Amino acid sequence: MRDGLTDRNFDNLAGRFSQNIYNTSKGKIRQAVLMRDLLELPQLASSCTVLDVGGGQGQLALKLAALGHRVWLSDISAEMLQVAKAAALAQGLQTQLNFVHSPLQQLHEQLNAQQYPLVLCHAVLEWLADPQTAIATLKQWVAPGGILSLMFYNKDAHRFSNILYGNFDYVKADMQVKKPVRLNPQNPLVSVDVQAWCQHAGFSLLGKTGVRCFHDYLRDRAQQQSHYDELEALELQYNRQEPYASLGRYTHLLLQRDP
Repeated sequence: MRDGLTDRNFDNLAGRFSQNIYNTSKGKIRQAVLMRDLLELPQLASSCTVLDVGGGQGQLALKLAALGHRVWLSDISAEMLQVAKAAALAQGLQTQLNFVHSPLQQLHEQLNAQQYPLVLCHAVLEWLADPQTAIATLKQWVAPGGILSLMFYNKDAHRFSNILYGNFDYVKADMQVKKPVRLNPQNPLVSVDVQAWCQHAGFSLLGKTGVRCFHDYLRDRAQQQSHYDELEALELQYNRQEPYASLGRYTHLLLQRDP
């Protein structure tokens, strides 16, 4: 565990997440990129059982359920899961989803050693005190030869953007502040470190995608909305190519568990 860090629970913040993240252009791009990457997997070519760890309000879980897949959605926040349950009911998808209220570290107590051909863990690691151990924990739910879809907040991109914004003192302090913004991840991760942890845990890298490679760097922020369609198309066109993939505010890795 890193000094001073504890896992985050987002009870009482579900509304702010919806308003400030999920229902914005950056949230739309994130979902578009992840769905594009996931739907290319052979595991989703036919009916599949998926585990979504830390899936929050279930945006991706609901999309996958609507495509006929069965999804186990877990989260540490009961409030987030209530939002997901209400959405599943409204969309007539309640029979496609199972909801598990649990932190990642205690999830094994409710899953009974079950393994899945596809496990999702998106925007979770950067909120954990011990992300490296979390990767090893995730492995137990991935079936041999199965896929882990892992997305995390990219420290290199976080540093790059803050230099562009002129936040030099913040960068010199290694992006640490005494009073962090509640919705901003406080433990961004270095991609090469995460890839090394995954390899050590017994995963092979299948692909790397940047998420929001261009969106967050626009000088005119109004263009994030006014030119959204063009921006999404460019993100999808270039976000697997370097150097753009490494400039994404988030990094999405597709990893295969070794047989």
